[in-house]
Amino acid sequence: MTAFVLDNSVAMRWLLASNKPSDQLYADSVLKSLVDAEAVVPNLWHLEAANVLLSATSRKDIEISAIERFTAQLEDLPITVDTLTANQVFGRTMSLAKAYRLSSYDAAYLELALRQGLPIATLDKDLLKAARRSDIEIYLK
Repeated sequence: MTAFVLDNSVAMRWLLASNKPSDQLYADSVLKSLVDAEAVVPNLWHLEAANVLLSATSRKDIEISAIERFTAQLEDLPITVDTLTANQVFGRTMSLAKAYRLSSYDAAYLELALRQGLPIATLDKDLLKAARRSDIEIYLK
């Protein structure tokens, strides 16, 4: 089974559509790939997703009932949480954040991909640039 690191910038497009067709197409293809693949996420992933979803309800972009259905569907997907992310924060993650001018959250995805030797699925421009500079494969590209 293929594994990859899943950034929230992709997963949130499964509910909150992008106005950029190429981004939406990519997010949809990543979702479809989960039939035969497994996503790996840093242990901050659920908190980051919850923040995006709560912000969307505050802006009245989506109803809470849609979020409840979506989160139930997320729980059925083959998404594995990396329990070692927190152990890397004050060392490697901060170094990567500093080197590539990333938030600590984005650097956690980069660190995970590097540590596990996995490709990354992301729509975040800064994270994409850092991944390419770090010779990390971009999933499905």
